Amino acid sequence: MARVDRSIWILLLTGALATVIVYALTGSAEATLTSAVACLFGVALLFDALERRATPSLISAPAPDANGASLSQIDTLLQALPHPSLIVERGRIERCNDAALALLGRHIIGQDVRLALRHPAAIDLLTGPNQAQAPARVDIIGLGAAGQSWALDIQPIANGRLLALLFDQSDKQAAERMRVDFVANASHELRTPLAGILGFIETLRDPVAGADAATRERFLTIMDGEARRMQRLVDDLMSLSRIEADKYRSPDQPVAFAPLVEEVVQVFRQGQNKRGQDIVTQVDPDLPPVRGDRAQLSQLLHNLISNALKYGAAGTAVTVRAEPHERNMVLLAVSDQGEGIPPEHLPRLTERFYRIDSSRSRAMGGTGLGLAIVKHIVQRHGGILQFDSKVGVGTTVRVELPVFRALAGEDAAAGTARAAPAGVTESQK
Repeated sequence: MARVDRSIWILLLTGALATVIVYALTGSAEATLTSAVACLFGVALLFDALERRATPSLISAPAPDANGASLSQIDTLLQALPHPSLIVERGRIERCNDAALALLGRHIIGQDVRLALRHPAAIDLLTGPNQAQAPARVDIIGLGAAGQSWALDIQPIANGRLLALLFDQSDKQAAERMRVDFVANASHELRTPLAGILGFIETLRDPVAGADAATRERFLTIMDGEARRMQRLVDDLMSLSRIEADKYRSPDQPVAFAPLVEEVVQVFRQGQNKRGQDIVTQVDPDLPPVRGDRAQLSQLLHNLISNALKYGAAGTAVTVRAEPHERNMVLLAVSDQGEGIPPEHLPRLTERFYRIDSSRSRAMGGTGLGLAIVKHIVQRHGGILQFDSKVGVGTTVRVELPVFRALAGEDAAAGTARAAPAGVTESQK
């Protein structure tokens, strides 16, 4: 505005000087009046032009708040935050980002914060006499989905305002519950056979009961079974731990899957399990190799075939099928003809120690970790795991594994041309 004022004064003084000169030269009052009117008209035009030029910049400048930051800058900062975020002033929600609107509703702007959060500890820190004067945190349950857990961080900012940030803690809480459940279940699984073994040992030490050969043999057989079950449980726990330790390191070796399937099937056929002869294989001879860890894929096959043999009806076939699949994947399907699995159990089959029938599973020597191991192996290999089951018909477990593809420049880096793995054509690389 100072620049506008200077321009007007300069034009006004120039017009006045021009009027005096006209009067001095002409001595005509009429000419002098005409010159003065023209000067005033010019001043008016200049004022209007300069005012129009200055007004847009004044209007477009964002109004700063009392803290010196513009409201648009505050909104931009809030929208950049990935977590639900609120600015609370005098107990009301002054501003918030889209994440907060999605969580709490579109109506919350300008609303009393007590109506939006409805949590006594949080409300006590955001409004009233106990309003937070320093950074504070409180846990909230019930916002969003049922049972969802949040951590509310409160940070005082200028002029009595509070910045409230909501962090979703549901995954962290779920992981903690899984850890606690895992320790409890593992302890229980070990404690049960261990208590039985200790009880049998105490009985065998008895001079009367321990002296009977038949009793001693029966107890020793039971103890042997319980000890072996504990050994299988420890082995499975160790396997699961190793697989989880490697889950962020993807396997990069080609594995000839067709020979591996036949190798694992032969182990079952030559073993002590009489049902090994019920295994039927349908393996494509031109199956391309998969990118994977051979030892883990062998364990995956052992677990799936073992489960099918356990829960399939005696004398019925267990089919192991392997064939190329869409999206450059190899499909493995293991099917049994057993009782099937009710639909409500399917989503939980890969949980650790989850059993549909606990007594039957333990009687068959199961540890409750077999399918959890399968899930982690499939995840590490970037595959897909699916369960299809119909009660009274049987169950099919489907695993899709990615085909091995040599990385670009791999041969050049090795410094020599290498033959392609068996079963891989040039069109499949």
